[in-house]
Amino acid sequence: MDFVELKANIRKTSGSGVARTLRSAGKVPAVLYGPSIDPILLSLDVKEFETSLKKGKVGLSIYNLAIQNGNTTNRSVMIKELQTDPITRMFLHVDFYEITMDRKIKVHVPVIPIGKSKGVELGGILQVIRREIEVFCLPNEAPKTIEIDITDLDIGDSVHIEDISLDGDVEIPAEVNFTVITVIGARVDEELEEEAEEVEEEEAEEGDASESKGDE
Repeated sequence: MDFVELKANIRKTSGSGVARTLRSAGKVPAVLYGPSIDPILLSLDVKEFETSLKKGKVGLSIYNLAIQNGNTTNRSVMIKELQTDPITRMFLHVDFYEITMDRKIKVHVPVIPIGKSKGVELGGILQVIRREIEVFCLPNEAPKTIEIDITDLDIGDSVHIEDISLDGDVEIPAEVNFTVITVIGARVDEELEEEAEEVEEEEAEEGDASESKGDE
């Protein structure tokens, strides 16, 4: 888990007109919420925010958010949602979620295949069905990646979610033992191909839904 410093300012008003004014002034409208606080309206300097994003991965970084409103209040937060314009890629809105280091959170961690499977060497095709896996852990124990050794996978073999073990007190809260990685023959298994396409479509739809949400 990456730790990143970021400044924010309190804003008093909300609405699409206010949001447009902030963006034209080089600011990004944002909101902070959490289980024990009322929502707080914020604004960020767009250049500072861009710099902070380069220091870590969205959804896998903890921000020390310095909120300035006469005095400075520091809060540990994560980015829950980042909305961008699909054409210009301009930042539209940021949702921050306050966390505590002793309370577990859910994060999505990228899947990284390691090695070259013997099935691929025999002409098979490696398919990564799930490119991210949701884990449940303390904020400072979240892995940056989940590496899966595929060396022994032959044609027809698969890695399912229950085959994956993680270090420390990190849980995978999956209710279904779904396929994560598989090796298929040169003749593509249509069912697995459709499953991979469905997952990609779901992820794309979720991204589109995030970008189309209204302004705070």
